Amino acid sequence: MQIELIATASEDSAFLPRLGLGVLASLTPPEDEVIYTDDLVKQFDIEKDVKDVDLVGISVDSKTARRSYEIASAYRARGVKVVLGGIHPTALPDEALRFADSVVVSEAEDLWPQLLRDFKRGQLKPLYKGALPDLGGKPNARRDLFRSKKYIPFQVVQTMRGCPYPCEFCSVSTANGTTMRFRPVQEVLDELRGLSKLILFADDNVMIHRKYSAELFTRMIPLQKHWIGQCSLAAVKRIENVKLMAESGCKALFIGFESIDDSTLQHTGKRQNRPSQYREVMDMLHEHGISTWGSFVFGFDTDDREVFDRTVEFGIDMKLTMALYAILTPYPATKLYRRLKEEKRLTNEQWWLGGDHDAGSPYFTPSGMSREELREGWQRAWQRFYSPRAIWDRWTVRKSSSWIQTLGYLPLNVMQNRLVKHKIVGGAQRFRSARDFDPMATAMSALAVPETTELSSNPEQPLVKGRSLRVVGL
Repeated sequence: MQIELIATASEDSAFLPRLGLGVLASLTPPEDEVIYTDDLVKQFDIEKDVKDVDLVGISVDSKTARRSYEIASAYRARGVKVVLGGIHPTALPDEALRFADSVVVSEAEDLWPQLLRDFKRGQLKPLYKGALPDLGGKPNARRDLFRSKKYIPFQVVQTMRGCPYPCEFCSVSTANGTTMRFRPVQEVLDELRGLSKLILFADDNVMIHRKYSAELFTRMIPLQKHWIGQCSLAAVKRIENVKLMAESGCKALFIGFESIDDSTLQHTGKRQNRPSQYREVMDMLHEHGISTWGSFVFGFDTDDREVFDRTVEFGIDMKLTMALYAILTPYPATKLYRRLKEEKRLTNEQWWLGGDHDAGSPYFTPSGMSREELREGWQRAWQRFYSPRAIWDRWTVRKSSSWIQTLGYLPLNVMQNRLVKHKIVGGAQRFRSARDFDPMATAMSALAVPETTELSSNPEQPLVKGRSLRVVGL
C-alpha cells in the first residue's frame, strides 16, 4: 500500500527534516511505499496536493494543529484514513480524534508496526497508547526521504529523550516523560560514521547525563565532526564538560536562559539556572570556540516593564552570537496552562485553532503589565538586539572562535535583522492556513464525529493585523 507521512508547518518551523517521520518510514514494511511530504519545503495545496493514498500519518505540534486538522480533513473527505500523532495529540487526544481515524498518544515507534497490521486487516483502532519505547535497537531514520536543498546543511541525530526538570511552561515531558532514555552510544556512533561532517543533535539537552555524554563525545573525537546542539546551563558550568564538547567538535550551543532574574527562575521551576553564574559560563564557552545562541521568554508573573531592556543589555554584554525572544505561551497539558486556566487568565483557551498565532499572542493576561505592553516590549527586545549597533558590539573574533562565529556571524545576524523588520514588527507571514477552514464545522459536519470537546471556531481578535507576505529565508 501507499502511506503518506506529512510534516505540517507553522511560522516557527525550521528547515529541518522531521526525524521522527523518517524513523516511522524505516519501521514500515518494505513492500509498502512511503511518500514524505514537508509542508514547509513546499506548501501543501489543499486543492491540488491531496493524493489517492491508502493511509496518511501527520505529525502535529500545537502550532501546527490547525494546519494539520485542515490537511487531515481534506484527506478524510476523499475517504483516506488519517492517523495523527505527536506532542499535541498526546496532550489532547479527544480533540485530535475529531479530525482523524486514529490517534497515537506518546511516542510511536513501538506502536506503528501494530497500527499498520491493524489497518491492513481493517481493524484500525481509534487510539494507540503504550509505554515509552526503549531507544536501543531501533532503525535509523530513512534519510533518502529528506532530499530538499532547502534544509539547513546539518544532519539531524537524536541520542536521548525525556527531561527531569519540572519547568512549569515546558511541554517536553508531556510527550517524552520525565525519565531520561538514551540510545546506545555504539548505535549513535555507527549512524554518525555514515553522515556528513555537519551534525545537529536534536536532543533537549546534549549533556544532561555526564557519564553517557562523556563516553559519546570522547568516542566522537576521532570522527572529526562539527556539531551544534541544545544544552542546559547546568551542564556547562563545569570546565571539563565544556572542554570535552569542544574537543568532540561542538561549534555552537542553543541555551535556554529563559530569564536573567533569580525570582523568575525560581517561580517557573527552572532552578538549575543561576544568573550569578552566567558570565563565567559564557566566558568558558567562548574561550573554547563555542558560539552561544540564547533563548529568553517574556511574560512570567515576576516580569516587570523593565525586563525587556535588562535582558537585551545582558545579551549584548555577554556577546551572544544570536538570541531568540519568545512570549510565554500556555501550551496544553502543561502546569502553566492549568494554572492560568484556574486563575481565569487565559484569553483564548484554544489558541492553537487560530489562523495567525503570532498576531494573537499573548494568550493570557500578564501579571506585571498589560498584554499590549508585553507585546510591545517583546518587539522592542528583538529590534534592539538585532540593531546594526548591537550586532557590531556583540561581534568578537577570538583565536579559538569557530567558523560559525567568524564566517557565519554577520550573515546570520543580517538575516535576523530582516526577520525583525518583516515578521516580528511588520507582521509578515511566510505560511498561512486557509482562511475559510473552520475546525468546528469540519469536525462536526464533514467528519460527522460526535462532539466531545468544546472547540472555538472564532479565535480572538489579534492584537496586530498581519500582512500576507512570503519572506525568503525567515
